[in-house]
Amino acid sequence: QVQFVASGGGLVQPGGSLRLSCAASGLIFRIDIMAWYRQVTGKEGGWVASINTKGGINTADAVKRRFTISRDNDKDTVYLQMNGLKPEDAAVYYCNTGNQNGPWGQGTQVTVSS
Repeated sequence: QVQFVASGGGLVQPGGSLRLSCAASGLIFRIDIMAWYRQVTGKEGGWVASINTKGGINTADAVKRRFTISRDNDKDTVYLQMNGLKPEDAAVYYCNTGNQNGPWGQGTQVTVSS
């Protein structure tokens, strides 16, 4: 059974950094496109960034030049390096496939506050 387990969230001050990890289990990690998404309670969730198996990347304008997605296929893991965090980046972050057809795990909470 496929599972995506996100981790690495926490409380950080504005301007700080976090590195999120998404470990995939239950399958051979050959999903073409993996992506990060974020959800704020009461608001529509949003796509953050995606990466394909060849390393091709797309990033949402709101986080471009601050967030970087990467993947390690040998470790079945996708990462999201977040720099220059802003209060509006606070959300629960999830990973899933590029077309969102995988299971939604528990996500990892990112809080940005001074």
